[in-house]
Amino acid sequence: MAIIFNEKARTITLQTKNTSYQMKIGNLDYLLHLYYGPAIPDEDMNYQVMQYDRGFSGNPYESRNARTFSLDAQPQEFSTQQQGDFRTASIEVVNSDGSYSYHGKAVDYRIREGKYQLEQLPCVFACEADTAHTLEVTLCDAVSNIKVILLYGVFEEADVITRAVKVVNGGDRPIHLKKIMSVCLDFLNGADMDLLSLPGRYGQERQVERQPMTHHIHTISSVRGSSSHQQNPFVVLCDREASEDYGRCYGFSLMYSGNFLAEAELDQYDQLRLVMGIHPKQFFYELKPQEAFEGPEVVMAFSSHGFTGLSHLYHDFYRTNLCRSKFVTEVQRPVLINSWEAAFMDFDDVKLVEIARAAKNMGVDLLVMDDGWFGKRDDDNSGLGDWFVNEDKIKCGLHRLVEQINDLGMKFGIWFEPEMVSEDSDLYRAHPDWAMQIPGRHAVRSRNQMALDMSRREVQDYLIERINAILDDANIFYVKWDINRSLADIWSNDLPAEKQGEVYHRYILGLYRVMDAIILTHPDILFEGCSGGGGRYDPAMLHYYPQYWVSDNNNPIDRLKLHYGTSFVYPTCTMGAHISDSGRFVPLETKAVVAMCGTFGYELDATHLSKKEQKICKEQSDRFRKYYHITFKGDFYRLTNPFRMGNMTAWEHVTKDKSEALLSVVVTNLTCNGPQEYVRAKGLDPQALYSVNGSKELRSGSALMNAGLPVSREVPEYSAFQFHLVKKEKSHSKAHKATKKE
Repeated sequence: MAIIFNEKARTITLQTKNTSYQMKIGNLDYLLHLYYGPAIPDEDMNYQVMQYDRGFSGNPYESRNARTFSLDAQPQEFSTQQQGDFRTASIEVVNSDGSYSYHGKAVDYRIREGKYQLEQLPCVFACEADTAHTLEVTLCDAVSNIKVILLYGVFEEADVITRAVKVVNGGDRPIHLKKIMSVCLDFLNGADMDLLSLPGRYGQERQVERQPMTHHIHTISSVRGSSSHQQNPFVVLCDREASEDYGRCYGFSLMYSGNFLAEAELDQYDQLRLVMGIHPKQFFYELKPQEAFEGPEVVMAFSSHGFTGLSHLYHDFYRTNLCRSKFVTEVQRPVLINSWEAAFMDFDDVKLVEIARAAKNMGVDLLVMDDGWFGKRDDDNSGLGDWFVNEDKIKCGLHRLVEQINDLGMKFGIWFEPEMVSEDSDLYRAHPDWAMQIPGRHAVRSRNQMALDMSRREVQDYLIERINAILDDANIFYVKWDINRSLADIWSNDLPAEKQGEVYHRYILGLYRVMDAIILTHPDILFEGCSGGGGRYDPAMLHYYPQYWVSDNNNPIDRLKLHYGTSFVYPTCTMGAHISDSGRFVPLETKAVVAMCGTFGYELDATHLSKKEQKICKEQSDRFRKYYHITFKGDFYRLTNPFRMGNMTAWEHVTKDKSEALLSVVVTNLTCNGPQEYVRAKGLDPQALYSVNGSKELRSGSALMNAGLPVSREVPEYSAFQFHLVKKEKSHSKAHKATKKE
């Protein structure tokens, strides 16, 4: 059983294949956290929690004269509010009498088979082959009768534990939530731990930053209305000495696309607390009697095999248990060409057919018509929201245009930006109140566009009706779903003044409803997410989209860092990556090698390429398909760190059975008369023999991993190499045959 309740010790232990997680209904019925790490037998780990008189620390009234029990030093499963614990809280509630207090004690628990699901928020699911169980622990405040239900999903084979929270107002008067965290994890000693996060900016998303824990609250967050370019809702707590292959690493990945907060606090006693959930900025959520509020899910994983081990857990799990699209496993992703960098908004149906015809010679499967096909849209100052085909541009009509592309043997895709509206649009003129704008104040513009109030039902219904009408009008195979600004002017004309603190979250709930009604009802369409590039690249989005645009920055040398950081939690098969004119001094082969660490495609005008260049692209497209089973389904290894000075950046994909590998290298820093460089593989069978790029001369997996392969030096700057390794036989069997012949 994956969840064990020890009645005598009052412990609850969650067991996966390689990990254990334990809590205890402890003194005075507080729910204490005892352990998370490598698997242990079912024993009471409470011996680790030492009780001392901490001096001037608050003690619960029920403890009477015992001064050794203070919540300010207890490792808790869900930290309380105003109960003598002065560390960061998991909940902040304003009670009906105006008091700020939550005093939750364990009153009930339930264990059941299968994985819980949330009613309004996306979350991971259990596949048929999974062994999954759910634990519900109910905490209750005896005075207010507010219940907090802690939800745990245990995936035994995957070594993953999920957490979510539900707050139920069991009282007879309204209350307000000001803060609600989905996870709280207390470590008894965190002084020698580091915090790793993925900060960035537009065009440089998910860079990697690692900092030692100090006696402060370390905050990773976004208040931009989305998970953002600037931060990502993923953090790692790890040993100070942890590396790619060694050391304890704890991952926390939040399934939420709006404002989020992760706080890691090292306290006065070197205990470390991490909380994660919805950001409390402008969050003030009313719960009427008997109403419930769901917090988003956090996907937790632990590995004692460093960052690579942790990444593999997330990659495997997110490939199978996050997105239900058939394109995740059943259908091979197409090689696409996008019209944006080829024509921007200056195109018509004739131009698009010309691009498609040329792209066909490049081995491209799919033409994507990007921004500019709808409303009055000749630049980015008008037309957003008017989701009607502009037949001055698409003169033959959308249906006929798609037929022409299909007649070439290609598929057709289209771009939308549903959440935004231009002031110069028919939609805004008809419904100015649908845009978020604070009464009496001028709106903050970004790209001369405003955000639609996605919390409003009529806005959601309009988008569902218009976008479904377009998708149902023609043989659409692919949709790029974009959002190109952060949110400001947070206000809904549809809500009273006292509920404006709910707008941020209601926006996200409305967005998920629209996505449910469009994406999940079109299972044969491949959807790709985009947010000014990778500004909303989070697991909740990947619940709907099997792939997401990594960044608007297509420069292949910058992409080395972008792909590196993204890979800490998100698998290659989710990374939108294309070849473009960006990085004009970088060879076309290098651009292709980098784009193969992703979904692969083109962002350029195919009609401007020579026959020779088109032939090269055709060979590259075919090579992407050849290696698809390795790059999309295999294990990923970061072989070098592009944030450290070095002469090359290298990475590797290895099939699960270790029979094939694709090792990729980009030379990034050629030095005059420098040393010979070698790249060492990982993840191979050390006893097996491998051919390298079809050579008859075989190398053992041990040699390839320990000695490595030499990288040519006499090459142009930014050259790239790929080594295709194929297992041939076990090395010891060859040696045995040679001995027998003698």
